[in-house]
Amino acid sequence: MTMTNASTALIEEIKTILAVARQKAATAVNFAMVEAYWLMGKRIVEEEQNGATRAQYGEGMINMLSRALVAEFGKGFSVANLRNFRQFYLVFQGTGIRYALRSELSWTHYRLIMRVENPQARAYYITQCAEQNWSSRTLERNLNSLYYERLLSSQQASNAVAAQSNTQTIHDFIKDPYVFEFLNIAEPYSIHEKTLESALINHLQHFLLELGKGFSFVGRQFRISTETSHFYIDLVFYNYILKCFVLFDLKTSKLKHQDIGQMDMYIRMFDDLQKQLSDNPTIGIILCADKEETVVKYSILNDSEQMYASQYRLYLPTEAELKQLLENDRIAFALNQADQGSQP
Repeated sequence: MTMTNASTALIEEIKTILAVARQKAATAVNFAMVEAYWLMGKRIVEEEQNGATRAQYGEGMINMLSRALVAEFGKGFSVANLRNFRQFYLVFQGTGIRYALRSELSWTHYRLIMRVENPQARAYYITQCAEQNWSSRTLERNLNSLYYERLLSSQQASNAVAAQSNTQTIHDFIKDPYVFEFLNIAEPYSIHEKTLESALINHLQHFLLELGKGFSFVGRQFRISTETSHFYIDLVFYNYILKCFVLFDLKTSKLKHQDIGQMDMYIRMFDDLQKQLSDNPTIGIILCADKEETVVKYSILNDSEQMYASQYRLYLPTEAELKQLLENDRIAFALNQADQGSQP
């Protein structure tokens, strides 16, 4: 029997229906187990609280429970896993909290998130995993690179009105620093800007994940022309949430005032020559190997709502190194605010 185009289309449609159904079934089963783990953790905690001496009673009870469950259901109910279920409930306890758990997240997601101490950070990671369809590997990478804290650092540098607004602003999208460990660039980290640009494009999917939600790639070495000259912007994206173009200028050295002047010109030209009436003003981000705070303080970067400078790292810093970078930014911002407050 000869396959017609209609037959082929029917087969592909049926395959899609089955694939979607299987995915839904797998998601439902996974979430049912997440709920079961929460309920198990709840009962363990309740039983511990009824024990005469909680610590000894609780440990003995978990060991006993583990032996019984492993014997019937397998090694997935080891003592270590039961402790995880207990911790899961303690982190997400409260009246009806299991109904607030997101079905899009697997047990692996929750096992990673429940180790985050900051409740606001936990809520952020849960929302992003669900809305942006983060895999557990992506989540782990973002936890290790302090993704939330880097966004928060940018938000703290925004003005008070934007920080208190319920609407999303550019400060909800910019990180400082950006981490590009996925490029696998060997030490020593002495590279040309063209090499960095090519590497980011070759790893565009990872780059988009690091940039965050809403970004779509427009072009590299994007040309804008006047009547007398041509100019080329390293990387151009469009953010469909912010509804604006976002320009990136790559600098493999310390930020200089000439870099700021160049980006300012690019933004003005893009607004004049490329932006549509329905678009918001263009955003420009200078990605530099090192950010000179004096240059930032005494330039239009200090109070611009369209231009920003962020450092990048070609390796995944330790948590201590990242926290120190964020603390340095916080101190610089506080000193800058104090200087502005002292001015007549």
